[in-house]
Amino acid sequence: MSTRNLYNRRHFMQLSAFTAAAAAIPGLAWSNTGRIKSAPTPGFNPDVEIEFTTRNAHIQVLKNGPTTNVQKYYARLLKGPENTLIPLRGNYLGPILNYEKGQKVRIYFHNRLNEPSIIHWHGLHVPQKSDGHPMYSIAPGERFVYEFEVMNRAGTSFYHSHTHELTAEQVYQGLAGMITVTDDEEKKLELPDGEFNMPLVIQDRSFSSRNQLRYVHGMHGKMLGFLGDTILVNGQPNVTFNVKSRAYRFRALNGSNSRIYKLGWDDGTPLTAIGTDAGLLEKPETRPYIMLAPGERVDLWLDFSGRPVGSELVLYSLPFRGAMPPMYERMRKGGGMMRGGMGMMGSRLAQGEKFVITRFNVTENVSDSPRLPKKLVNFQRFTENDVDNAHHPIPIGISMKPMAPQLNGKSFSLDRIMNFEKVPVGSIKKIKIFHDHGMKKDEHEAEGGKMAMRGGMGGMGMMGGGMMLSMAHPIHLHGQQYQVISRKMEGMRKAEYDTVKDGFIDTGWKDTVLVMPGEEIEIIKPFQDYKGLFLYHCHNLEHEDLGMMRQFLVS
Repeated sequence: MSTRNLYNRRHFMQLSAFTAAAAAIPGLAWSNTGRIKSAPTPGFNPDVEIEFTTRNAHIQVLKNGPTTNVQKYYARLLKGPENTLIPLRGNYLGPILNYEKGQKVRIYFHNRLNEPSIIHWHGLHVPQKSDGHPMYSIAPGERFVYEFEVMNRAGTSFYHSHTHELTAEQVYQGLAGMITVTDDEEKKLELPDGEFNMPLVIQDRSFSSRNQLRYVHGMHGKMLGFLGDTILVNGQPNVTFNVKSRAYRFRALNGSNSRIYKLGWDDGTPLTAIGTDAGLLEKPETRPYIMLAPGERVDLWLDFSGRPVGSELVLYSLPFRGAMPPMYERMRKGGGMMRGGMGMMGSRLAQGEKFVITRFNVTENVSDSPRLPKKLVNFQRFTENDVDNAHHPIPIGISMKPMAPQLNGKSFSLDRIMNFEKVPVGSIKKIKIFHDHGMKKDEHEAEGGKMAMRGGMGGMGMMGGGMMLSMAHPIHLHGQQYQVISRKMEGMRKAEYDTVKDGFIDTGWKDTVLVMPGEEIEIIKPFQDYKGLFLYHCHNLEHEDLGMMRQFLVS
């Protein structure tokens, strides 16, 4: 049976189970689960209307040789400002979507693939029905209507396919694009705009001799996550930006399936960030390098002032260690990564290797340049006084059992919600994310938040067989952004952790956070405005498709 047929059978079974369980789970009966929302809502008057289509395409990704078969988003603006859609010509990525806070948006999504698909607006705070939950995946030829108000602060988000068990491959095939949001507070800052406000979508791919995309096959490869050996920026290889001697805003997005980037200049100059994930920072943050995990975004202030015409700067992913299982790291260190052109443990370009991301050539000298603001935006800082569960945080326990990556000891299920995954709408919760490789299957269900307090860092929890599979996981929570309030690392793999720890920017709004092996992270997340099912999962997309995904029921 083909992979697609297996998917269709499992998807049908999941929807059947969900429909049967909907009446038994409070708050789900109204979700129209299993039925396609094919018509606009009466009384919803959009400021922006877009027609979105996904279909197979042939794109010249590599400069020489045949075109590459991809899956691609196409869009047509039906109503709204002209700059709402910025297409990337001759590119497999979808168009950039530019929104303003307060706009009402309606999107007609048409699936012209030969397999199910649905779109998730990663980073946007939208209702359940418009969030791209995989239960709403539509079949070939069907249409889905999204409707939402842009409630986000100014920042950078992105959109991508979110069909369960097909997410990783569909994103890899090209189904992704960038979203920007602006608001009045951002406009007052007069940040670099127009040609000085640039996308920087970073992805890795592997190609055959005929320029066709090669994807990971087999369970072992998927457990590690896909790692390609060709770095693409904005959908193209070997990209060089011609810049003027002034300041730019580059919106960096890690659109890779599982590769982690350690952004840094070749000459050691620090990097300055003005935003993380879907929001501007309170004030600029300067780091010697910046870690960027799959699903994360960072808005960079890159100032080329004073650089002479003809000078070149190279943005690298700098070397780091500790993100992969110990065996992988040992083989990498010992030179055991190569076999027959592809590494025995994955790509010829290992996780944590040093490589060029893109180059910047100064081609014109100008005298005027905006100054970096000392203060960016007002920021509401959460503390434990804002939560109602300070002493019993909601657990997100990461485990890598053989062939079964899980959260809280369980795989994704449409029809089961654990007690601590039920959250009152309007509440603000403390959540603890940790590695729990030694935990029993039902301990989370029985203990709830208490397990998060004792299962994460020390003792037997890290000493089981799962420890050998311990690796970094980017954890993404749908819905509103959250704030990181603490990181703890208690010695295990500390020397490796030291190669990444100075690159985390935790002072802003987040929706994706990289959790290194042996690390414990506490966050505070609001669950406001919308009821329904909102996912949390690993944004290593291979892990997500293998079931490393759960959901909150907000009611």
